[in-house]
Amino acid sequence: MAKPKTLCLLGLLFFVTSYVLFAQGSLSAQKHIDLAHWFNLIGAVLLFSFNFVFPKNKISSVASVLTALGVIAHIGLCTIDFIMWSFGDDAISSEKLSEHISNTPLILYPFVIVGPSLLFLGLAVHAFNFIKTNPIPSLMVIIGGPFVGISYFIWNNGNLMLTSCVIFASGLGLLLYRKELVPKVMT
Repeated sequence: MAKPKTLCLLGLLFFVTSYVLFAQGSLSAQKHIDLAHWFNLIGAVLLFSFNFVFPKNKISSVASVLTALGVIAHIGLCTIDFIMWSFGDDAISSEKLSEHISNTPLILYPFVIVGPSLLFLGLAVHAFNFIKTNPIPSLMVIIGGPFVGISYFIWNNGNLMLTSCVIFASGLGLLLYRKELVPKVMT
């Protein structure tokens, strides 16, 4: 079994790769397999490992719950996106499903609108634990995460979304391999 830090690193690699593919535009061009969402799904599931590598305290307990809920929501969102991708050029069926999801709040909010953001929020709360000892990587995570969503959903800018994801993931990577502060012993 791989170590949690290795799983975290693999998760970051898969997650960023999915955003590289998302930033390129048309996912319907992926004829045989929807690689973007497979990488996103695998990456999100592996990012759950961050719950096991950071120090345990009250903040990390909240962060772990948010991260877990975000992973679950990413699984649901990717499932919806796999179904949407499977329609291929059938725009009518795709639009019907999209309309149905939009009219079903018990799917729309937990798996499309709010839920996936919890993964970014949970990892940002984990990063907040290090704001005093590792401020730059912490801020990369705390600021980068929201900008992934803002750049995609509000500004509809794939390049900014990718840049935000790279900043977010780089901050997590730096925190993952941070140097622990060891108190100096007086002799």
